[in-house]
Amino acid sequence: MSQHNSQHIIDAYSFTHVLHGMTEFFILGLLFPRVPLAWRLFTTIGIEGCWEMVENTDYVINRYREVTISLNYYGDSIVNSMSDIVCCGLGFLLARWLRFWKSAAVFVLVEVALVLTIHDSLTINVIQLIYPTKTLRTWQNS
Repeated sequence: MSQHNSQHIIDAYSFTHVLHGMTEFFILGLLFPRVPLAWRLFTTIGIEGCWEMVENTDYVINRYREVTISLNYYGDSIVNSMSDIVCCGLGFLLARWLRFWKSAAVFVLVEVALVLTIHDSLTINVIQLIYPTKTLRTWQNS
């Protein structure tokens, strides 16, 4: 709920980008099991780079303002976007190291920590962008 969100190298939402990388590690591994790890990492970085460009369009920025608690969101700074891409890559490598069940545990722990500390998370963010609910937004603002 601050205009300073997404303006620094690291913020609370950086953890959601780590989760992007973890998720992409497993999805790309299932879809392309024979593709070398380096190419899957490269693909993950490309997907995240595309997301950062889309996330900073007027349409998505306005969508965040309309349906999420990010009322003063003005988009990511360049340094924040680059950091988010690095966080995604680190999440990819973390998932490779932790494997599935430990990664799932980390995913849940990060989501719970974000919900408790900032009333937001990757899951809530996706829900609110795709199918926003007034009840969830009211809870987030409490």
